[in-house]
Amino acid sequence: MENLPWFDLYPDEISHEINADKYPSLVDVFFEVCQKYADLPAFENMGVSLTYRQLDQKSLNFAAYLQQVAGLKAGDHIALQMPNLLQYPIALFGALRAGLVVVNTNPLYTPREMEFQFNDSEVKALVIVENFAHKLEKIRDNISIETVIMTRIGDQLGGLKGSLVNFVIKRVKRMVPSYEYPKAVWFNDTLNKGADLIFEPINLKGEDTAFLQYTGGTTGRSKGAVLTHRNMVANLLQCREWFIGLDSGKESTITALPLYHIFALTVNALLMLHIGAKNILITNPRDMNAFLKELKKHPFSIFTGLNTLFNSLLNQDEFDKIDFKNLKITIGGGMAVQKSVAKRWENTTGKTIVEGYGLTEASPVLSCNPLDGSGRLGTIGLPLPGTEMAIMDEEDKLISVGERGEIVARGPQIMKGYWKQEEETRNIFKDGWLKTGDIGVMSEDGYFTIVDRKKDMINVSGFNVFPNEVEDVIAAHPDVAEVGIVGVEDDHSGEVVKAFIVRKNARLTEEDIRQYCKENLTGYKRPKYVVFKDELPKSPVGKILRKNLRQLEERKAEKVA
Repeated sequence: MENLPWFDLYPDEISHEINADKYPSLVDVFFEVCQKYADLPAFENMGVSLTYRQLDQKSLNFAAYLQQVAGLKAGDHIALQMPNLLQYPIALFGALRAGLVVVNTNPLYTPREMEFQFNDSEVKALVIVENFAHKLEKIRDNISIETVIMTRIGDQLGGLKGSLVNFVIKRVKRMVPSYEYPKAVWFNDTLNKGADLIFEPINLKGEDTAFLQYTGGTTGRSKGAVLTHRNMVANLLQCREWFIGLDSGKESTITALPLYHIFALTVNALLMLHIGAKNILITNPRDMNAFLKELKKHPFSIFTGLNTLFNSLLNQDEFDKIDFKNLKITIGGGMAVQKSVAKRWENTTGKTIVEGYGLTEASPVLSCNPLDGSGRLGTIGLPLPGTEMAIMDEEDKLISVGERGEIVARGPQIMKGYWKQEEETRNIFKDGWLKTGDIGVMSEDGYFTIVDRKKDMINVSGFNVFPNEVEDVIAAHPDVAEVGIVGVEDDHSGEVVKAFIVRKNARLTEEDIRQYCKENLTGYKRPKYVVFKDELPKSPVGKILRKNLRQLEERKAEKVA
């Protein structure tokens, strides 16, 4: 790779390249770490720990069952639909060992969303938590899944349910009723039966598909990104090269983001596994009281999250009572980390949030700020080793440093394409570059800054307004808990800015916001409309969904018409 500008800013310990073919597959990575860290804890959930040796054996049993009883063959597709539980890594690595393609599925999907993803991805088997199986029943005649494996929260305990587990189970059952899907087999039974079966090892190659990872669908119809073993191994090694200062076999990480999401899948499930870390799984991070109890119990060294999660924790009275002396790094991704949130996090924990950037189609990490403290707040950092990034104009031509345009990238972590969508695949690639759909700028020395998504840009009388900027300003107001910005139609200027705000202080008024924006934003960027809400619509990983806010406006306009 040529001498790209950002190389001059790399810490000395970081190489410019990685060997994406070091491991033939993720399974080879798994074998290595399970032998190297056999007796160390790999995952913990609800007070129950699973060592690397136990993870190896249980995943082997599950793989044997999938082969010998379910009759699944290498290349078949299996959906995993569960929150963060010990069953997830067992099922994940068992499926990969059997040569299956994993389709991660949000457990909170509606029956309609489940039906679309299961049919589109052509899954033959499904692992699902029983509390969500009532939704599966509604679509059973519309899908062709042959094997359904059900599990329960607490099943990993072998019948010994502690007070914390009982507490969580009761809370989940209050939210979603328990339901037993007809003819389903139980997860623990598959492990018991698999222990008596002979597993036939699969010879996996780098170009074999590991995941069909569906995009969030926030920009339209959800699409399955085809991620190969080589894609995932490459991104794993890129992250490992970048994350200096971590001690193999000695780290402990908090995993509150769902492992079915690409960020947590790569950084928490795979990277943390590769360094022999202890992974503390949080099943329901929205239950802040239980979450805070877990944080107080574990001397964690790594924390991953996104802006809304950081913000929610900071707004809890008990958060500043947590012991952060072991915390080494906090990684932020998934959405822009607001400056006010980042500063509050640093003041409380003593550690900065290291912001990175990526997307499902890139496995997902493309860039990250250095972990040595030399990063720049408000940027998405530098491209990872073996990654090239640039800026393209609307005519798909590379443009100069400092100019705004679409961020494009290329590297070994970039997906093969979209599943069964050749036209969409052609549209997202240009001359070997992946078009991210994000508007950004590159500095002379190689730092990239996100301006906004192309679809979210607001045009006010010919001037472009970027919601991230307006949100960043309003979020810094001491009485604002959350904010979402969208553009709405206006007869005079084409579009105007509308702010949806969740108050931290009930006395906050519309006039307070207007005065604050007048002090911090030029005229055309200030919200013309301010609406206070009790909560804002969010994705399962906590992103504020501007799409849903826009839909609220569209429905309101239809009623008026």
